[in-house]
Amino acid sequence: MEPMLTIFTPTFNRAYTLQKCYESLKYQTNKNFIWLIIDDGSTDNTENLVGEWIKEGEILIQYYYQENQGMHGAHNTAYELIDTELNVCIDSDDYMPLDAVEKIISCWKENKSDRIAGIVGLDAKPTGEIIGTKLPEELEYSKLIDLYKKYKVKGDKKIVYRTDLVKNTPDYPIFPNEKYCPLIYKYILIDQICPLLLLNEVLCHVEYLEDGSSKNIIHQYKKNPKGFSFYRVIAMKYSPTFRTQFREAIHYVSSNFMTRNPLFIKESPKKFTTFLAIIPGALLYLYISNTKKDTVMKN
Repeated sequence: MEPMLTIFTPTFNRAYTLQKCYESLKYQTNKNFIWLIIDDGSTDNTENLVGEWIKEGEILIQYYYQENQGMHGAHNTAYELIDTELNVCIDSDDYMPLDAVEKIISCWKENKSDRIAGIVGLDAKPTGEIIGTKLPEELEYSKLIDLYKKYKVKGDKKIVYRTDLVKNTPDYPIFPNEKYCPLIYKYILIDQICPLLLLNEVLCHVEYLEDGSSKNIIHQYKKNPKGFSFYRVIAMKYSPTFRTQFREAIHYVSSNFMTRNPLFIKESPKKFTTFLAIIPGALLYLYISNTKKDTVMKN
């Protein structure tokens, strides 16, 4: 039977965390999947470790090494290589409940449609506590943006996408000397096509490590202003309300102050909103430039 699902894991010097992910996949109740590991330039023993797992033959594993491009570059590579119907990203420091694959495949077989982008399920802490809130019980389908803005869902969620949709959206851009572009860029584009099926089941256990990107977002802002500016253009363009559009414009202005781009208003899809955001955007730029904190800020 051809695998229906690819579970892909971008990793960079995370051999010390991958074992837990592997164990969770090795004991899945449904093994109709491929584990695709994108090694984004690791210099630790990741390759040897994965090689041993491939020899074990417990699950189907594909390993691909590339020079370091950052998380979004690893996602680009994964989407080029994936040829199963569905795909889901499980980070190197996360792991899946033992029945997660079975729940994903059963849900999709029962509900699959060209009018559905995929499945959105729950993330949980290692203790089993749901991260944020559950999905609305009264809803069967929803766009991702509506879940957060209209239905006030909180916390990270796990998304399983149809591979054809992901492949048909443009790649994440790779900017010289930058290693990060928000992954939600593609999610916004897919949101414009069709909604996700809601599955109120835990699909992933998440740990937020000290070296993870979500723990170091201000550092990411400083190091990757072009990537963030690119994302803010898309976020502004498809913002569902003026309030969210204005917030994205503030971040857009801040990123363009960092890159010394004098054409940022001309290049904005929402020029008047961007003009209004100049002063708060400048203040945000000054805060990011001068703070030494690595606190999490909302994207």
